[in-house]
Amino acid sequence: MKKTFQLTHPKIKPARMVDAIKSEIKKYIKRERNKTLPEGADYWDFDCKFGLKEQTADIVHLSAINKAIDEVVNAGELAFYVEILVKTANRNFIERDNAEGTEEIS
Repeated sequence: MKKTFQLTHPKIKPARMVDAIKSEIKKYIKRERNKTLPEGADYWDFDCKFGLKEQTADIVHLSAINKAIDEVVNAGELAFYVEILVKTANRNFIERDNAEGTEEIS
C-alpha cells in the first residue's frame, strides 16, 4: 500500500476521516496477514514509511503508524503519505543452556 491520504472532505468531519483512514490501514494489514505463507517463512513482516510527502517519508515501525497519524492531525496538516510493504520473515531463536537461563529451586 502506497497512498497519500487527504484529511479534508466537504461533508465528512476530520475526526471521522482519521477513523476511516486508520480502519483502512488495519484492514489492509489484516488482509495481508491472512494470505498463505510461502514455504520456509514463519510470518509476514511489514516495511513502513510515513511522512507528509512521499519524498520526505521516514521509516517507522508498524505499531507507530497510528501515533504518527494522530501527530499529523494535531499539527493541522491536510494530508500525509503512508507506505506499507509486506515481506516474509523468519524468527530467530536464541538457545539457552539450563545453567545460564534458569535457576533450579529446591
